[in-house]
Amino acid sequence: MKLKTVFPFILLLISFQSFAQIAPDTYYIQFTDKNNSPYSIDNPLQFLSQRAIDRRVNQGIEIVENDLPVNPQYMQGVADAGAIILNATKWLNGVTIYTESQTVVDNILALPYVSSALKLVNKESTEEKSFFKNESFGEIDLESFITERSTSELNYGAAENQIDQINGIPLHNMGYQGQGMVIAVLDGGFVGVEEHPVFDSLWANSQILGTRDFVHPYDQDVFTESEHGKSVLSTIGANEPGQMIGTAPKANFWLLRSEDVMTENIIEEYNWVSAAEFADSVGADVINSSLSYQDFDMPQWDHSYEDLDGNSAPSTIGADMVTSKGVLVCNSAGNSGDSGFPWNAAPADADNILSIGAVNESGIRAEFSSIGPTVDGRIKPAVMAQGSGTIVARNTEGVGPGSGTSYSSPIIAGMSACLWQANPTMTVLEIQAAIKESASRADSPDNLYGWGIPDYMEAHTIMTDIEFPLENKEIHVKTFPNPFNSMLSIEVKSTVNENVEFELYNLIGSLILSEHHQINSNSTISLFQYQLRTLNAGIYFLKINSNGNTSTIKLIKQ
Repeated sequence: MKLKTVFPFILLLISFQSFAQIAPDTYYIQFTDKNNSPYSIDNPLQFLSQRAIDRRVNQGIEIVENDLPVNPQYMQGVADAGAIILNATKWLNGVTIYTESQTVVDNILALPYVSSALKLVNKESTEEKSFFKNESFGEIDLESFITERSTSELNYGAAENQIDQINGIPLHNMGYQGQGMVIAVLDGGFVGVEEHPVFDSLWANSQILGTRDFVHPYDQDVFTESEHGKSVLSTIGANEPGQMIGTAPKANFWLLRSEDVMTENIIEEYNWVSAAEFADSVGADVINSSLSYQDFDMPQWDHSYEDLDGNSAPSTIGADMVTSKGVLVCNSAGNSGDSGFPWNAAPADADNILSIGAVNESGIRAEFSSIGPTVDGRIKPAVMAQGSGTIVARNTEGVGPGSGTSYSSPIIAGMSACLWQANPTMTVLEIQAAIKESASRADSPDNLYGWGIPDYMEAHTIMTDIEFPLENKEIHVKTFPNPFNSMLSIEVKSTVNENVEFELYNLIGSLILSEHHQINSNSTISLFQYQLRTLNAGIYFLKINSNGNTSTIKLIKQ
């Protein structure tokens, strides 16, 4: 089968040079605006696939200016100045470039639409870095992993525990195995995916939709340099009965290389953003990123704890942005939990993604699993899955145990795709909220386990049990903002004065808060101003009772 390799939507009039390694002198060029763009939000098919547009429509997400590609005239100007353009990022509105000449950089800075040039790389590494601190492979008797479970209709082989632990088997038995869902895997290389037998069905059924290399964009070979992506992908897409089955064996996949395994430079975060933009544009539903950024070969780019505020690191900004486009992001929490810097690193500090920690086969937190809180006090990680002794694809055939949050994250990503397949009308934030609500520590989340180990059948039950009463004909209510953080305003419009009761329920139907208000015509009130600050993130339902009429509005607390 010929694999589809996709190049950018915008073709640049620059010479395509092939080089094996991105050498020193790599920069990020920041543009000032997107003025005079040939693209328009009124014609999104110029830059988004129909699937990406449909995702936005289904979740009520508008197409806005940051969806527009970087102005190609600006990119051409940078190329004409003598730089080799590596990748563009429309959300950050800039490009990464390679040049050996300071004169080229000076000429670029003189362009009226360029605001700055940041030097990202100034040295090479000749040895492959430790891809994820504390990640390891073990050697054990795989027969000890294989058990007979009457609930399983699939023969998961040695991988059964890691799926049973999150109660994903019932969803698989119901037929939700990822069909029709698209998962983008961001990693550092996919050596072995082309020949390992656990992926035979992915190739036979054309489930690998394509690849894209953001590290060496002029070579476009993701099947090189690292086997890490192979092991990660196997926890989702493996389908070799009796040996290993992943959490979404019938999903479709994009394999995107954003990580340079030979270095640790901040350009990889810009690559991450470009890859996330690409995943959005081709219509991905879920992104798995088993990547983490804190310290770099150039120490001036190191992230301090204060940087991990959910808004600062380039990859963190990109993670929140792609979530705002309706894509679910699952990111490894990191493997520094037993170090002097134990925190979730970028982009796991992002506000609206699922950062995934690691437990062992018994559900006990792995010591290396990174912890929270973020500097602004948010709980991290979000949830946990097996990341110690996880069964993954190894070598050119066979499977074995590996350890690291690199493997707990894709377990969650794949099963979340199945959950979304079963509940296709839900938004990305509703999917996240149901996963957290189903988890083992939902009543008392902490900064070691987050909300705990999800129960995916419970998450499905939570979603399918929701009932929506008839809309009140006499009272019109608008809530804002929704999703909300600490304060929720409710605009009530009525032709008469009314005594209205407001009740807030959680997903399982428990009454959380209640208030009575006398409402005047066209009045605006604020409810539960102090209590909302202490609520856990999740889905809630505001029940409004007025003169015997009832309405219910779904709310999302971030």
